[in-house]
Amino acid sequence: MTFSPDYVRLVLNENFEDAKAEFLSPLMAIHYAHLVMLADQKIVALDEARAIRAALDGIDVEAVRAIRYDGSYEDLFFYIDRLVVAGSGENAAGRLHTARSRNDIDMTMYRMQQRVLILTIVESTLALRRALLALAGAHRETVFAAHTHTQPAQPSTIAHYLLAVIEQLERDAGRLKAAYASTNQNPLGACAITGTGFPIDRHRTAELLGFDGTTGNTYGSIATVDYLLESVSAAAVMLVGLGRVVQDLLLWCTAEFGYLRLADGFVQCSSIMPQKRNPVALEHARAIGSKALGQATAVMLAVHNTPFGDIVDTEDDLQPLVWRLFRDAARAVSLVAAAMEHAQFDVARLADRAATGWITLTELADTLARDHGLPFTAGHTIASKLMAAARMSPATPHAALLRDISQAVTGTAIVYEDAQLAEILSPRHFVDVRQTQGGPAPSETARAIAASMKLLAADERWLTDTRAKLARAAEKLTDAAKRL
Repeated sequence: MTFSPDYVRLVLNENFEDAKAEFLSPLMAIHYAHLVMLADQKIVALDEARAIRAALDGIDVEAVRAIRYDGSYEDLFFYIDRLVVAGSGENAAGRLHTARSRNDIDMTMYRMQQRVLILTIVESTLALRRALLALAGAHRETVFAAHTHTQPAQPSTIAHYLLAVIEQLERDAGRLKAAYASTNQNPLGACAITGTGFPIDRHRTAELLGFDGTTGNTYGSIATVDYLLESVSAAAVMLVGLGRVVQDLLLWCTAEFGYLRLADGFVQCSSIMPQKRNPVALEHARAIGSKALGQATAVMLAVHNTPFGDIVDTEDDLQPLVWRLFRDAARAVSLVAAAMEHAQFDVARLADRAATGWITLTELADTLARDHGLPFTAGHTIASKLMAAARMSPATPHAALLRDISQAVTGTAIVYEDAQLAEILSPRHFVDVRQTQGGPAPSETARAIAASMKLLAADERWLTDTRAKLARAAEKLTDAAKRL
């Protein structure tokens, strides 16, 4: 078949280059695994299996990566097939394609590549969690003004804020691990769509290729794409969450806030304004993350409303979006992790801001309810009126104002010494009494940090064990091929 030069230029050439870069190693592994299984099942005679193995062994992978597409074959699969024919002869080489199709080969390649991409992004989120946990541990006592509706709301601690981010990343890891489990199922043996009449062993190829098991329905094995959308969705959720945090961090880096200072290696100066310290690492992370989120949306749209059949009809153009999405996502997360590992908080400035704006008034209302038996709404009214009166009469002691206001609201004067009232209204007291599970009290954030450190260690073990399992499968495949 002779392909149109335009089709070659606009489609086949680009697809071939993409396949060389991303799928050559999985394709070769699939060839070896399928060959071992065919020999084990006596579907291919041992002498022919050995001839095919010798042909596969003779393929120079780096030489394949260096060749230029010439339009004389459709894709990478057919180019490798040509090399196998040249190395073992037409008769033997033709037996390698028994009980398989490019459909199940492609879907197997895509899953093998996808699981690596998922592990890469999991690794980057673990690095960010470790960096944030170190900061949280150092700032359990660092009080700052937390915001809601973009306005100062209540005192909290930097540790409390960071633990909220860390817990979000922990849930991201759970979603990504679940996506890995869905992805790491072997579709090889589904063939074109209906499987095969040959007595193949799909579990054997799953074992040799490092899969946790096999896909079920052969139609669905080459038609469904939910496994991919699951990991794309998990990555998108992570990116949206991280983007919101980066937005806060950039705001905290402004001169007006001055809460956060990035290390010199993560900022740039202006070409015209010598005083500038631009937090470019976080700016790049935001842009890269936004690009990755756009790619995630593009993946969804590329498969939306496609027929429930051979999904491979979109995958040549879809897969580059997928791996760019995951690589950009990992870049963004890793960049934030590196920047935050060396970042510094201005503890004094944070404390000063937490002590302004009457953001501790909730605790006054709580105290009136706890210590004096008032309905919280009455305490809220008294606290609100105290703030208004203090602004009108800044020279009058707050305790005197509270006495008069409580008398007017409840009919009973509530009396505190000025020092007592100052303690109730202090940011430190506000934080220390909030020992609710998940709250900002240093004792509670210490517990939460310990729990998150334990979970981080477990997730790191999962990543190490998962990669080790893939490595063992690759070694087993190499040994099985050699023993033919």
